[in-house]
Amino acid sequence: MFIPFNTLPDSARLWIYQSDRAFTPEEERAISATLQAFVNEWHAHNQPLKTSFQVLHNYFIVLAVDEAQYEASGCSIDSSVRIIRQLGEQTGINFFERTNVAVMLDEGIRLLKLPELKQAHENGAWNANTTVFDNSVLTKGDFEKRWRSPAGETWLKRYLSVAPV
Repeated sequence: MFIPFNTLPDSARLWIYQSDRAFTPEEERAISATLQAFVNEWHAHNQPLKTSFQVLHNYFIVLAVDEAQYEASGCSIDSSVRIIRQLGEQTGINFFERTNVAVMLDEGIRLLKLPELKQAHENGAWNANTTVFDNSVLTKGDFEKRWRSPAGETWLKRYLSVAPV
């Protein structure tokens, strides 16, 4: 059962999927429609889950479950992965490419490959103050606190030639 994202408690469980390219406006509408239908029917052990989603910055899908009443089970989580795979097949987008790091630059989001991070930093593409997206956050509270963070405050600091001040 869908509930607005902003009404979820901080303890709500999250899954963030990052695309390997920006969504077109048509793809974003189709993704939102598919996810709306999915979360309205998302169940665990025949119990409706309190769920929500967001499509953000033309690159991210955030699925969320308030597990206060019913926890997402292995089968229900598998069903969410299936819907993301289905969206990927329909759009030609890879939501499971884990070697891309999304950074926010003046011109918008740019994806940097892990093997290219150090060179991109040395070339001035990003620095300790560049906003990056930490897709490993597990709860809505963490999402709101640290999903968008300066690179120097994340695991990316190891790629910086000078430690942040």
